[in-house]
Amino acid sequence: MKFLSKLYRFSSSWTGTIIIVFFLIFFVVQSFVIPSGSMKRTLHVGDFLFAKKFSYGIPIPMLPWIQTKLVPDFNNNGHLIEGDKPQREDIVIFLFPKDGKTHFVKRCVATGGDEIIYVDNHLYIHFSEGDEYIKKSYPKDKIKKMRGRLWVDNPYMDRYPGIQYTPEKSSAMQSLVERVKYGVDIDMYPTFIKELSTPKFLTRSGEVVNAFYKKVEKDHYYMMGDNRDNSNDSRFWGSVSYSLVIGKPWFIYFSWDNEKKTVRWDRLGTFIEDLQLEEPLY
Repeated sequence: MKFLSKLYRFSSSWTGTIIIVFFLIFFVVQSFVIPSGSMKRTLHVGDFLFAKKFSYGIPIPMLPWIQTKLVPDFNNNGHLIEGDKPQREDIVIFLFPKDGKTHFVKRCVATGGDEIIYVDNHLYIHFSEGDEYIKKSYPKDKIKKMRGRLWVDNPYMDRYPGIQYTPEKSSAMQSLVERVKYGVDIDMYPTFIKELSTPKFLTRSGEVVNAFYKKVEKDHYYMMGDNRDNSNDSRFWGSVSYSLVIGKPWFIYFSWDNEKKTVRWDRLGTFIEDLQLEEPLY
């Protein structure tokens, strides 16, 4: 009882409150705001959510806003305690690989060893487990044979209604093609696949191609927004290593529209695990 009494007095003090708050921020939960529409229609601009920072181990604690590490990375993997790794289909919060500081939220579509073919409105994945796994796990109408192997077409769209291809301007495919034509770096490799009837285009070297290909590196994760045609994601800047993984979005505690005038009351208190399985209201 004395211990509990002391603990209560400590937690009621300013010092105790500050220590507890920082402990929660560093190791348990953290607040994030969805800044862009790349995860629409699953997550919306103006959603304020709490993230579980312990979903994939305990990441190195950083000072908020300036993203400075408080302790060295002893394990050389971005985590004080290593934990589970992101799985396909997970919505993951991670640090942007180009700067290691900016928080991004995307869906993990592929893991190390998986191969991806992307063309307009289609994401084909050859899972590292091989053809037999694909035949057992997916219906025939989702499977296409290319290059002598089986690939699953948009494997997550039936399960998660928020995933969509609705370009607001140019599509992601058009953006990738333009970057290839002008020599701008992307993460996927232009290739030609004879089994596809998609339009052909030329690379700067004059090579005829009609798709983009990527094999995900070991211990890396390929992240894409559910708003597939309006997402700045791994297709453009690369896979995400475990060292950059922060956690999972947990639940929305506040939400308002783009003009910050109307509160989206129907989204308050909704858990992301449930929300992603529901048909979006808007």
